[in-house]
Amino acid sequence: MKRLVNLMAAVLVLSVLFCTRGVQAAADPIVQIETNMGNIVLRLDERRAPITVANFLQYVRSGFYDGTIFHRVIKGFMIQGGGLTPELREKTAHAPIKNEASVSLRNRKYTIAMARTSAPNSATCQFFINTKDNRGLDPDRAQDGVGYAVFGRVIQGREVVDRIESVDVSNKHPFYKDVPVKPVIIKSVKVLGDSK
Repeated sequence: MKRLVNLMAAVLVLSVLFCTRGVQAAADPIVQIETNMGNIVLRLDERRAPITVANFLQYVRSGFYDGTIFHRVIKGFMIQGGGLTPELREKTAHAPIKNEASVSLRNRKYTIAMARTSAPNSATCQFFINTKDNRGLDPDRAQDGVGYAVFGRVIQGREVVDRIESVDVSNKHPFYKDVPVKPVIIKSVKVLGDSK
């Protein structure tokens, strides 16, 4: 009888654990970036990067990213966007956020991370998608000892990321380098299934 009770208790504990994990995974926000080269769908990791995800979703829900571009494309490294118009005018962003870079969220291929200046807590609206494993951007290998905060990953549209990474770029602009010759426009960014 005691073994049966212990077995039932173990099954109950495992059931709760699996259900909780399922609920957490289902709660992760799913975001679609619609570009003139196709759609990219992201799963954001709200549990491990809550400040960064909240910041990104604030920009998404306000329509901030609509009509911006991927303004920096470096083959074999990353594609960066979210802060400039097609005319390369910088949009006014909110205040910077705390850097949540962590070894539990690494800069692997097809992850999304916050762009920032050399100041660790300077990320605002710009983001980048890694097009290779960029371990040198992780806190345990970054030159500054801080790294870049990953907050999600591409779950659909990896081929779109690859196409964007392959565009021709120019270094003729006085302030910006690796700018696509033909603008890669972010038409819209929206949370799928969002009721907010």
